Amino acid sequence: MSVLTRPARAAEAEILSDLALRSKAHWGYDPKFLDACKDELTVGADEVVRRRATVADRDGHILGFTTLEGEPPTGVLGMMFVDPQAIGQGIGRVLFEHTIAAGRELGFTRLTIDADPNAEPFYRAMGAVRIGNVPSGSIAGRVLPQMVVTIQR
Repeated sequence: MSVLTRPARAAEAEILSDLALRSKAHWGYDPKFLDACKDELTVGADEVVRRRATVADRDGHILGFTTLEGEPPTGVLGMMFVDPQAIGQGIGRVLFEHTIAAGRELGFTRLTIDADPNAEPFYRAMGAVRIGNVPSGSIAGRVLPQMVVTIQR
């Protein structure tokens, strides 16, 4: 079955938020941690278009999503989550490659990524390079790998 990438719809915001939490939980984080992350992982209906949310859809089921934020030339891959049941099926690669292509089309030359530590190996495999650390937006004292990917013209 093929996967379609398409713009997310405002009406799907709750589905995206739920998927983000389920995807984060996949890494074994406890309920207290997940509760602390809930606001940061919530996508509002009014944010879907502004954050350029894109979904990976297979037969009407959303398997993952990403956001491409900011204005060229430097932007942010803000959110990228894959449904735990679809991890390992290439959905992340499809979403990442789509986001890079969309960024190129919009004139982005570089995207930063504040990555979950568990996602760093994936982003490295996609060509991103770690440039430092940033504080977590949800957990005081926690730091996240900050990565960058250069978009070739």
